[in-house]
Amino acid sequence: MSRILVLYTGGTIGMDHTPEGLAPVPDLLPRLLQRFARPGLEFDIVEFEQLIDSSALTPRQWNQILDALVSRYHDYDGFVVIHGTDTMAYTAGVLAFALRGLAKPVVLTGAQLPLVHPRSDGWSNLADALEAACQPDLNEVAVAFDRLLLRGSRARKMDVERFAGFNSPNAEPLAEFAIHAHWRKERWLKPDGEWRPLRINEDLKLAALMLTPGYGSALAGQTLRDGGLDGAVLLAYGSGNAPADPILLQGIAAMTARGAPVLTLTQAPSGAVEVGAYAASQPLARAGALPGADLTPEAALAKLQALLSAGASGEELRKQLVRPLRGEMTV
Repeated sequence: MSRILVLYTGGTIGMDHTPEGLAPVPDLLPRLLQRFARPGLEFDIVEFEQLIDSSALTPRQWNQILDALVSRYHDYDGFVVIHGTDTMAYTAGVLAFALRGLAKPVVLTGAQLPLVHPRSDGWSNLADALEAACQPDLNEVAVAFDRLLLRGSRARKMDVERFAGFNSPNAEPLAEFAIHAHWRKERWLKPDGEWRPLRINEDLKLAALMLTPGYGSALAGQTLRDGGLDGAVLLAYGSGNAPADPILLQGIAAMTARGAPVLTLTQAPSGAVEVGAYAASQPLARAGALPGADLTPEAALAKLQALLSAGASGEELRKQLVRPLRGEMTV
């Protein structure tokens, strides 16, 4: 018997048609989920008081999810978090880093079409998420979507039109669901020490800035210098290249001087930052920016959010940012 807790935070999957368009409808999803009741599976559902479209997500909602999970952690074998797709990858990343010492499955899922739609993908996504949450050896946060189980700290929303909405460009799936579930256990993370979850600092100021030809680099530099940020992700070109724009480099140097990290990622959907592959990658590193390897932007922001919330600083913070903590990067 597997005992699973389902947290319903909102999103398309539980919406219905209203005079204003699709909107979350309280009590609808818990009723629909009863079709998954079967011998060997027992689940409880917690429907959040304020169901949101995930585009409205803030760090406050992350703490609500964390509080709900942590307070019931010892009462269940696994957890399913039903979430809107727009920001699901951000939440998956935050949970992956905040649930330190996780030794149970936490599986996020949602849908491109609501369950009330006759062609909804939500039914299969929920079925796969519940099955994954029953796996006692899955000690990590994952995303179940379109017959794939993806590492939460690697997942990205890749398509707004097709049911294959999520993938992990730089990491293989943890499972594929067909007639039988194909569990790729050799890819699963091992438990990481004692259970020591943390809450997120809701007041942190973090941002992701994308370089563009022309004024974009100066704008990024000004934001880094004057924006009062606690940390930032800089989306550079190719394998981490950028123009040697004095304003950009001054902004990175100013952030670094006050202990606010800047992580450099690539704008490309797959691949990694490689300092030194091109001369154009050197100025960012000399100014103090840290190479983010093949981190996704969502995971990079989540990692900053969690490490800064835990009070990491100085050289120790910089060391943790450039090494894998929960399978989020390849080094």
